[in-house]
Amino acid sequence: MAGRWMDLGMFNAHGVPGADALGAAIENMVTGIASTVDTDRGLAARLRYLTKTDAGYEAMDRAGIHVSPRTLMAWLAEERTPNRANRSRLDAAYWDLRRRNVATDLKHRLNNEGRGTRVEINPVDQSGVERRHQRDVASRSISVRGVWDRAVDAWLEEDLAELDSVWDQIIEDIGSEYDAYSNVSSIGWAA
Repeated sequence: MAGRWMDLGMFNAHGVPGADALGAAIENMVTGIASTVDTDRGLAARLRYLTKTDAGYEAMDRAGIHVSPRTLMAWLAEERTPNRANRSRLDAAYWDLRRRNVATDLKHRLNNEGRGTRVEINPVDQSGVERRHQRDVASRSISVRGVWDRAVDAWLEEDLAELDSVWDQIIEDIGSEYDAYSNVSSIGWAA
């Protein structure tokens, strides 16, 4: 794990581990139904999405939705409404399936036919750190290639150790000051 800043907040610096920022940035690329599961429209859209394919039924199973076919049909026909716990599980199943369905597209977009993606890395916020304790680091913009399949797979599996390994590989390209970017305030890209 990169990051010899073991006591990041000791001098009032604020940031997150790069792996966390990487996972959050990938997560922000996933879009879906805007209506909440508590609205009729949001619930109906999630049910339609989940019942279109076998993968949707598998996602519902992973989320712990175990109802009879008759109950499921009543939900689809809007004759009955799932209880709060099942609505929450339906929402979790929807986002799980959505993430799995867009993973391939994310890899394609981020790899950009081998050209990679330009990533803006913003270092930790040192505005609250006394000047004598501040590190002299600035935002960096680097082209990242060859790691996106691993990054998306790690994000999908919620494998923070692998995301951390990918982040280490990304910041090694920065050069000798790479360790200053093991924790960041944010990262972003346009893909």
